[in-house]
Amino acid sequence: MDDTSVSMSKRKKNYIVFLNISFLFASCLFLILHFHSQESIFLKNTLHFKKTNNNNTEQPGCDGLKRSETHEARCSYLKSKLDPCVTQGYIDYLSIFYCKFGNFPFLGYSLLFLWLLVLFYLLGNTASEYFCYSLESLSNLFNLSPTIAGVTLLSLGNGAPDVFSSLVSFMGGGACEIGLNTVLGGASFVSLVVVGAISVVMHKRCVVVNKADFVRDVFFLLLALLCLTVILVQKEIDLWGAITFFSIYIAYVIVVYLLHMRSKNVVIDNADDLGSGNRVSDLTVPILEHLEKGELNDDRNRNSITTTIGDGEEEEINKRKGLVKCGKGVLSILELPLYLPRRLTIPVISEEKWSKFYAVCSVTLAPMLLLILGSHEIESFGGFLRLVVYGMGVVVGVSCGMAAYITTSVYSPPTKFALPWLVGGFLMSVTWSYITAQELVGLLVSMAYIFGVDPSILGLTLLAWGNSIGDLVTNLTMALSGGVEGAQIAFSGCYAGPIFNTLFGLGLSLIWYCWSKYPSPVVIPSDHNLLQTSGLLAAGLFWALLVLPMRGMRLDGVFGGGLLLIYLVSISLSLFPALGWSSHWSL
Repeated sequence: MDDTSVSMSKRKKNYIVFLNISFLFASCLFLILHFHSQESIFLKNTLHFKKTNNNNTEQPGCDGLKRSETHEARCSYLKSKLDPCVTQGYIDYLSIFYCKFGNFPFLGYSLLFLWLLVLFYLLGNTASEYFCYSLESLSNLFNLSPTIAGVTLLSLGNGAPDVFSSLVSFMGGGACEIGLNTVLGGASFVSLVVVGAISVVMHKRCVVVNKADFVRDVFFLLLALLCLTVILVQKEIDLWGAITFFSIYIAYVIVVYLLHMRSKNVVIDNADDLGSGNRVSDLTVPILEHLEKGELNDDRNRNSITTTIGDGEEEEINKRKGLVKCGKGVLSILELPLYLPRRLTIPVISEEKWSKFYAVCSVTLAPMLLLILGSHEIESFGGFLRLVVYGMGVVVGVSCGMAAYITTSVYSPPTKFALPWLVGGFLMSVTWSYITAQELVGLLVSMAYIFGVDPSILGLTLLAWGNSIGDLVTNLTMALSGGVEGAQIAFSGCYAGPIFNTLFGLGLSLIWYCWSKYPSPVVIPSDHNLLQTSGLLAAGLFWALLVLPMRGMRLDGVFGGGLLLIYLVSISLSLFPALGWSSHWSL
């Protein structure tokens, strides 16, 4: 068991070091290309909160890029176009690929792939290590019941990547089909693949799940799909429709709470304590757990064998220990590039990670980072006014840093005034998650242009899979190691998560999108993949409603295999036409 844990720790180390080296390589290359050429590789419009031109409701597409056959022609087209083809993100990936790597496409593909891995890691790790901690701490501070925390904060923690990806796609204007496909793709993956995998793995343990909770969750997920299908068929939605769609999640939380209160008299008194104790671990993603810099360096030191050694061997052992310490120091340095920027700007006051140095730096640099991200609004100010705004940002940051230095201890985090720290950590983790999601969506849209596929297909597959890997590992681990109760929690999470992502994440995105166009309704792009995915997801839910009660609510291979087959059919019907393998795949 010890050898296995040590081996897993080493693999995690290698993975993180690889991602950090990839980050350094890609960042250095981006900077070299930026400063070594006359054209900037960065987009002028970084945070796209601004509205579109009054004369045009949407930016025209980049049809000329698709019609161009050579890299040189596509580069010329991109240079001649006033507005970028991809509005999300900070980096102009299309210009980099076609203008900088036109003669070396393999190097360009490799760079984009490595950067994609880095962004997926950043999004998931920020959610698990910072965002979830803030949510769990706020839950404890406000003394939320385990039930309410589970259907709100736990779901928000697990679904943060999908929520931020959806928000970014709608805020960008013109990429909302990516957000819709990402949410539906993630819901399909979790409700079909993850539930199916849990059922197949657990078929020999005769695990019986709670019928009432199962029927409740499936009913609300089907209701969400029905409402979403109506929106897709109508091809438009206004602000009140978006608010109504979002309010279904509020109704879900109320129903969960009322049912919980009704059954409270038949639940043992320790249930609340057990749920509260599990809440901390549930809010984290096991695959991303203990990957912080300080925790990675703890190798358990189980190799210190207490056997009798001779005097001649002691010097050799000391040399080996020195080499191990040196190696750990090198690894610590290699782990810093992705760790340090977030640690220096996100306030953290947990006992395990408390550091007065990082605390003071984070509250000092956080306001400055927010000011830099919003600098596109400051560019319209006059020179003197712009200088005043920047000066105010520096004064606020330094003042917060000095206050933190005076009021905090070196040995323990603050306890009396924890709320401002937690709110700041929540705000900055949201900021980092949004930045990463924005860059991720921009990269995926750029890759769709490069590979000549519909961006919605990448949202349905690549982005949905990347965001749902944490759910797969989390729920499988919980089911395998938590016994019957762990399997029940994992099984319920497979439906509560998609409900949250669909109603809360997508609903919030629709409200934001409709508000920007108010009072006019917004047009939902026509995409047959959305209706197709929604229909097959509903088929999987009806399969669950039919088969699971017939088999005594027992998870087995028949139930799980059917779900996996439905997902395989669903993804095949979407992928085959996109890849040109068939022209007749449709429902």
